Parts: sequence; structure tokens; C-alpha cells
Amino acid sequence: MASYKTASDSTLMQFTKASTFRAISLIAVLGVVGGLSSQMVPSVPGDAAGARDTPLSATAKVTTAAAAVAAVAAARTTAVPAIQMATPVAVAAVKFTSEEAVRAKIKFETVRYGGKTVQTLDESSRLLLAQAAAERAQLDKVGLSFEDVYGVIDAETSWIPREGVGRNGVASAGLAQFEPRTARGLGLKDPNDPVQAVYAAAINMKHGAEWAEDKIAHLKLTPDQRAMKIREGVSIYYNLSIKGRNRWDGVNTAQLPVETQRHIRNVRAGADKASDLADDLLG
Repeated sequence: MASYKTASDSTLMQFTKASTFRAISLIAVLGVVGGLSSQMVPSVPGDAAGARDTPLSATAKVTTAAAAVAAVAAARTTAVPAIQMATPVAVAAVKFTSEEAVRAKIKFETVRYGGKTVQTLDESSRLLLAQAAAERAQLDKVGLSFEDVYGVIDAETSWIPREGVGRNGVASAGLAQFEPRTARGLGLKDPNDPVQAVYAAAINMKHGAEWAEDKIAHLKLTPDQRAMKIREGVSIYYNLSIKGRNRWDGVNTAQLPVETQRHIRNVRAGADKASDLADDLLG
């Protein structure tokens, strides 16, 4: 089974593939921003929620990380949707700044769910947050991408924050549906904060991918088969208790609980949705 498809290459009005995003980020680090590093770049200052990026002028000269972020802030207008991180400097600014800077870029909309009015992220903010979380957790190092982050949240809650109860009777909360013990282990203080929750989900996914890699190390697989098994493992790690997940040997997925098999399918569908959504919004 092939791995998830990704969005088309980014121009001013297009989202990037995960691999292209990393390449642009690397170009930004090495070619545009100079000696930029995660320790050097400050948060984008003074932005209101929903602030939007515009390209730097052709004559703009960026020599330091601080100047890079300041130049982006100085060139802001309301002409370009917030999800569009068109310039290398803008990409680097989002990649290396704090959760607060990402939070300032996301927007909410009101929807009806379960007979109640609730607030949820709009579609472009879902994509932006999934990408930021994937970059922060360095999911590319374990073969995952922002589509996978989007898929997990979509499988857990369809991006509608809620309270839940697992098969073990333990309550779970927020967009990522973490139980209290898991949330504490991930350093998640407020499961109802979407930025904290999605960032924690990405970290948990990385742990799951590393665990899955160990579980399937003995199997002779093609690259596509390995990618599929890693993603199966992420759902198993996310969905089951330690006892339940340790029953998985890489080949007995069909013997796992029906809820876990459904989670695997729903994450795959959500990841494809992320690719299609990016194309629809920006293509």
C-alpha cells in the first residue's frame, strides 16, 4: 500500500509537500536568513490574531534572524490568507518561533455539534497548525508529515474539541483526546488548548513511529510497505494501552480491536483529506 499523497508544490498561493517545505526551510536557514537557528529566532512581535504574511520586496536584505522576523512583520497587509507562508523568511519565522506566534496566526469558526454551538479551527488554520506541529516534532525523521498529524486529529475528533471516554472507562479530552496520564507524560498542561494539544499529538506520534519501527524491524518490507506499517503502528500506539499495543507484531493488524482498525482507516482518510484540502484552498 502506498504512503499518503501530499499537496502540490508551493508558490505564493500554494501549500508545499512536506519534503518541499523542509527544502525551502533549509534554503531559508542557509541562504536567506544566514546563521538562523531555533535558538536564535525570537517570536514574531506585536501581531494580532489572524495576522497575515506578505512577501518581502526584491530589495529587502536580511542579515540576522531578528531582522528576518522584523522584515516580515513590517511588510504585513491583509491581502494574503494566513496559511500562505510564501517567502522563505516567512517559512522560517513560523518554523522556529514559539507556540504563541503560531497561535496568533490561527482562526476559529463557530459550528454546531451534538446540538451545541462550539468553536473550532477553520480549515486553513487546521493545516497550518498540523504543519507547525509536524515541524516542531521533526516528524520527517520518522517518515511522517503534516498530513499524518491532520489525519490523527481528524480520526480522534474531526477537529471538534470534546470530552470522551475510552474503552477502559478513563476520560479523555480536547482535540487530541489524551487521557490525563498520557497528557502529563507529554507535558500537556491544557488539553483543550488546540495548539498545545496538536503539538503534543505530534510528539506522541513520533514516539509511536519509533516504537513501530522497532516492532517491524524483523520484517522484509518494501519502502511503501514499511511506510504503511509505520502508520499502522502510530494508530496502534495512539489507540491502545501498553498491553494491547504489545500484541502487535507487524503482521496481525486484522486481529486487533475493531476500533483500532477503524482508527487506522480514519487516519489514512484524514491524511488524504489534508492533501485535498490544501489543493482546494490554495490551488
